[in-house]
Amino acid sequence: MIIDGIEGYEPKASWTKSEILNTTKELGVRFMRLQFTDIVGVNKNVEVPTQQFEKALDGQIAFDGSSIDGFVRIEESDMILVPDLDTFRILPFTEGAGEGGQPDRVARLICDIYHPDGSAFEGCPRLALKRITGEAKAMGYTMMAGPEAEFFLFQRGPDGRPTTESQDRGGYFDLTPVDHGEVARRDIVNVLEAMGFEVEAAHHEVAPAQHEIDFRYEEAVTTADNVATFRFVVRHVAMQHGLHATFMPKPVFGINGSGMHCHQSLFEGDKNAFYDPDAEYQLSEVALHYIGGILRHARGFCALTNPLVNSYKRLVPGYEAPTNVAWSMKNRSPLVRIPDKRGNSTRVEVRMPDPAANPYLALAAMLKAGLTGIQERVEPGPPVNKNIYNMSQREKRRLKIDELPGDLREAIDALEKDKVVQAALTPHILAHFIEAKRAEWHDYIAQVHGWEVDRYLSLY
Repeated sequence: MIIDGIEGYEPKASWTKSEILNTTKELGVRFMRLQFTDIVGVNKNVEVPTQQFEKALDGQIAFDGSSIDGFVRIEESDMILVPDLDTFRILPFTEGAGEGGQPDRVARLICDIYHPDGSAFEGCPRLALKRITGEAKAMGYTMMAGPEAEFFLFQRGPDGRPTTESQDRGGYFDLTPVDHGEVARRDIVNVLEAMGFEVEAAHHEVAPAQHEIDFRYEEAVTTADNVATFRFVVRHVAMQHGLHATFMPKPVFGINGSGMHCHQSLFEGDKNAFYDPDAEYQLSEVALHYIGGILRHARGFCALTNPLVNSYKRLVPGYEAPTNVAWSMKNRSPLVRIPDKRGNSTRVEVRMPDPAANPYLALAAMLKAGLTGIQERVEPGPPVNKNIYNMSQREKRRLKIDELPGDLREAIDALEKDKVVQAALTPHILAHFIEAKRAEWHDYIAQVHGWEVDRYLSLY
C-alpha cells in the first residue's frame, strides 16, 4: 500500500474556511467526505465534489435522515450536516480512477447534525457528548481520555468474504515472523500519523491475529472523533492488504476478546484534578468520587460501552476482561484500575468498554457517571487488591462487589433503571438505542445456534 506524503500539506489542530478552500484547490482535492456517526456507532458519510465545497463548509449540505437507522421519521427527514472545520484532513491515499484515469484525492470533515431551522438534532451522538463535556466545564473540569482499541486482522476467503482464519500464531508483544497482519499494522500506523495522530505504541495482543495501536490522549470529543477515524483507517488499510479487520468483541471462542480500555482524567486548566501528592494513593477526593460514580453506574452504562450480544461473550472470567464492579491499584481483575503514574499522568482506566461501542455515547455516559460521583461525593470503598476471579461468592458479597450484566438484555434492563446514565443521552437517543438493542436481543434468542445443535440433536 502506498502512503502519500502530500507536499504542501500538514495536518493541524485548527483550520479556517479560507485555509481549507485554498488547501483543497492547491492540492487538487476532488471529493469531500462529510462524516458523522449514527446512534449505534456506525460511521456514515455524504460525499460532495469540488463545486460543493464552499456550501459544505457553510453547513448547507442536507441529507435524508429517515434513511439512517434510528434518526428521524419519514415526515421529518431533512437533516443538515454542520462540519467541525478543525477536523479537516486529507486522506493520505488516493481512491478510484478520476479524470484522465488518475486516482482522486479525498478529504474529510467530521460533522454535527442539525435540523434545517438551525436547532440541534436530538439524535446526534457527537452533540450529546458535547453537552456532557459542557456540564464538566461548568464544574471547572475538562475530560481527557485515551482509549486502547484492540482489533483482529483475519484472512478473506477465495470469494472475498471475511473469515476468522489467520496465518498469525503470535501472542502478547510477540516478535513473530512477518505476516500480512504485521505489515498491515505498520501501514495503519503510517496512515494514522499522516492524518495527525500521535501514535504511542503498536503491538501484537494476547490472541492470535489480535492487535492494538495506542494513540495519545485528547479532550473527550477529539478522542471520540479519533476512535471513529481509527476504525475507518484500520478497516481501509486491512482491505488494501486483502485482510478483514474486525472490532467485534469476541470473534473466536476460547481466546481473548477485544477490549477498548479507556483511560480518563479530569483537568482544571493545566492541573490534573485527580492528583493529590499528600493523599492516600496520591489520589484526590475528586478522583475517588469520580471512581465512586463510575462504579455506582457501571451496570447502567454497560449497554453503551458493551453494546452487542457478542460483547457479553467477552465479559466472562478467565480472559482478562472485567466482570466485577470494583477498583484496584494494580490488579487487572476489577472494572477500574489505577495505573502507576502520578502527577499530570494520574488517571483511571475503565476496562469494560469494547471497540464496538459508539465512542461518543460511551464517553458521555462514563463522564456523566463520574461527574455525578463528584457532585454526590460517592465513596468507592477500599481498593480490591486480590484476584477477584479466585474469590468465592460469599467473599465478594462481604466486600460488596457487584457483577456486570451477564447479557445484553440484562444490560438494557439496567440502563432503563439508571436515571443518571439516561441523562447523558437525549430522550431520542435513549428510546432509539433501546429499541434497536431490544430488537437485536430478540433476533439472537430466536435463532438456533450451532452449539445447541451439537449439544442436543443426538441426545434428545
